[in-house]
Amino acid sequence: MPRPKRQLLATAEETSNPPTALEAGQAIARVIKGEGKNLYSVALSDCKPLLVELPSRFRSTIWIKHGGFVLVDTTAFDDRENKLDGEIVNVVRDERRWRKQTYWPSEFTKKSAYPEDSDEEESTVGKMPPAVDSDAET
Repeated sequence: MPRPKRQLLATAEETSNPPTALEAGQAIARVIKGEGKNLYSVALSDCKPLLVELPSRFRSTIWIKHGGFVLVDTTAFDDRENKLDGEIVNVVRDERRWRKQTYWPSEFTKKSAYPEDSDEEESTVGKMPPAVDSDAET
């Protein structure tokens, strides 16, 4: 039997709002790839790779895309001896809201596809080609 719709909507609402502050042991991470069985490889802002688990409340409810961001708790599995480095606490869905928070890592800022300080010549897009004088050719 599927989950009640109110539970799905509550989970979706929870992931759209960023927390006001991060707790100790929590960090924003970028999803590198899905490893299968609700395990994901993520990279912290210092490029340290981690293997994290998706909790059951997010499974089949919130989808995580490659290159997306998640909030990871690295202290969740300290008491257990296994290969997992942490647990996904929240999934970043509304990235604009999350980027405005003070705890967002500067390493994850968006970079422009068109750098402003280009050393190339001036663009000739939309300009007429240089005129050729017929007198100069003879």
